[in-house]
Amino acid sequence: MPVLAAYDKFNPMIRNRLQAVLGRIEAACTRSGRSAKEIELVLVSKQVDAGLIQEAYQTGIRDFGENRVQEWLAKRETLPRDIRWHMIGHLQTNKAKHVVGGVALIHSCDRLDLALELQKQAEKKGLTVQTLVQVNTSGEETKYGLSPAEVKKTVSEMCRFDRVKLGGLMTIGPFTSEESEIRKSFRTLREIRAELQNDFPSVDWHYLSMGMTNDFELAIEEGANCLRLGTAVFGARSKVEN
Repeated sequence: MPVLAAYDKFNPMIRNRLQAVLGRIEAACTRSGRSAKEIELVLVSKQVDAGLIQEAYQTGIRDFGENRVQEWLAKRETLPRDIRWHMIGHLQTNKAKHVVGGVALIHSCDRLDLALELQKQAEKKGLTVQTLVQVNTSGEETKYGLSPAEVKKTVSEMCRFDRVKLGGLMTIGPFTSEESEIRKSFRTLREIRAELQNDFPSVDWHYLSMGMTNDFELAIEEGANCLRLGTAVFGARSKVEN
């Protein structure tokens, strides 16, 4: 979990919100018998002005997540070079060439043809690309991701790609206020990871990327170690929020 740096030059709003979020993360970890050091925080900066991202950067945050390739490309040009960008939204195959070599982690590899394109682009650039497998654990038709039943077969195929480095799993919790349903979704991802760790022991299944503004505490309690938070820090935006 990040430690906030000195923050004297900017409006304190972002720092105060971050401090509140970190406190809630700490409390959720305490409740579940975990260390807050296990938790990585990615600030979702979609539809967020570069100035606000810069303010969050000044607190010491280095991991930011974007949903759209074009928006990320524009922001990357104006923001510090040491930001670790994460692609967390649905990635079109024809946009894969832009993110390979440009982002630290792709959270949203949700189909085999995308993995194949990432492999091709990484080969062209002489790189490897780290990605998570996105799983639709809620069964909602509005969400992208492999169904739980598809994961093992798809992972088996992806393991043939020497340029695509699998690093774990990602899911989005259901859009509901029912805590039991949210927990079930997160628990399912954790159980799938346990199965994959047994079936594919050579893969590092470190990441469980799950938990957004409305449900991150439940995600922590169910095993998340990577949170994707936007609204909790940057405030409400005009479209569907993280």
